[in-house]
Amino acid sequence: MSRRALLRVGACLAVAAAGLKTIAGNAAPTTEYRIGPAPGRARLKGSDAPETAVWSYNGQIPGPEIRLRQGEPVRILVENGLGEDTTVHWHGIRLPNAMDGVPGLTQPPIRPGESFLYEFTPPDAGTFWYHPHANSLQQLGRGLAGALIVEEAEPIEVDRDLLWVLGDWRLDTEGQIAPGFGSPMEAAMSGRVGNTVTLNGAAPADLEVRAGERIRLRLVNTSLARIMALRFEGHRPVVVAVDGQPCDPYEPADGRLLLAPAMRLDLVIDMQGEPGKRYAIRDDFYEGLGYELTSFAYSSQPPLRENPLDASLRLPGNPLPRPDLQSATRHELLLEGGMPGMNNMQGGAGMQGMAKMMSGGMGGMKHGQAVWSINGTAMTGDGHAGMQPLVTLARGQSHFVTLRNRTAWWHPMHLHGFSFRVLSRNGAAVPHNQWADTVLMAPDDSVDIAFVADNPGDWMLHCHITDHQTAGLMTVLRVE
Repeated sequence: MSRRALLRVGACLAVAAAGLKTIAGNAAPTTEYRIGPAPGRARLKGSDAPETAVWSYNGQIPGPEIRLRQGEPVRILVENGLGEDTTVHWHGIRLPNAMDGVPGLTQPPIRPGESFLYEFTPPDAGTFWYHPHANSLQQLGRGLAGALIVEEAEPIEVDRDLLWVLGDWRLDTEGQIAPGFGSPMEAAMSGRVGNTVTLNGAAPADLEVRAGERIRLRLVNTSLARIMALRFEGHRPVVVAVDGQPCDPYEPADGRLLLAPAMRLDLVIDMQGEPGKRYAIRDDFYEGLGYELTSFAYSSQPPLRENPLDASLRLPGNPLPRPDLQSATRHELLLEGGMPGMNNMQGGAGMQGMAKMMSGGMGGMKHGQAVWSINGTAMTGDGHAGMQPLVTLARGQSHFVTLRNRTAWWHPMHLHGFSFRVLSRNGAAVPHNQWADTVLMAPDDSVDIAFVADNPGDWMLHCHITDHQTAGLMTVLRVE
């Protein structure tokens, strides 16, 4: 939308920079935000560390937390203060195709100094997020990400509702973002994994808690490539939603919570530690590279209550159309490519193998070259005009899709515009009635998903390890 067109929208969009207002009327009230991506500065490693030059929304890392109500319309004006094109993708929201934020495919890019008005009504409550879909490696890697929370009409009973936006940065010795985005080596392997993890845009600090309280913890992984495996020492987190969609509440069998780029988990945790003690939360996904992310630091106060809160952990369901598996049309998508013979930095010789690749070069691979494919086709970049669909899905019909990972690497595969039921993994049924918009696939995994193609348009399907996406692991599904 051009600046001239936006002037016709009227003065109703004159909101504060981080601002929010609600316009009441006969219909559901409309909430409005204005966010501006632009260069900024942030202290990512603590108050004593140097400031890092970043790109941010409204000068904040992460961007402003957008809070909406389920079923109520929103208008979000995005004003581009960068020196390059951008868009915003509202990750996980089932919205009209024209609002999906893919440059060329669903909208014109937002040029420097121009604006675009996004309008949609979120049908689902849950934890979502927003980020660019233009020059994604640099824009996301330099800080452009924020959380979007759609509140339930009747939320579950907890003492506190907390949000952890987890970010991963590669900083140099001066505390600045290191160059080298789009490395062909990284594109063919694990992607650009950083060396600094932040929690809500800062160096993680202890979370002060009180024995006996119940916390809802919303986790969002905004990393370019870092996969996390979180363990909560001395606690038993219960997963109540995956990618914003409620599931049957469950405790992970081994206490390990996998959180890949773009994924979200909603947890409920009863604080049953001892007053005055500290309990670590660790990430141990990459073998030999585990670290303490943060901790629960208990106050010396007596417990808020002696026994866990006697209230249901089950979130109210969202209005997702249920696929009919008997009549569903079947499809198979085969993921191939990447550097063979590696273990994705996990187990055995993963790190040693990577070191050898770094010293030996990439055999002539070039920046922007396709090294991944889906069903033998590769789409590179972030989206552009004229992208032809790999598969056309009949609108209103159920579709059963088998994703097969025939690579040596992990891939969080994200589908725009839909949430899908995760049915099985490697032939075993996936329990707990799980829905998602991003499914993490280990090397050689085969995952079955299903959904109703009720949202017309051209929709991206891609790996959310951004180097993989831009190097070919991306395609378009058309619903018509």
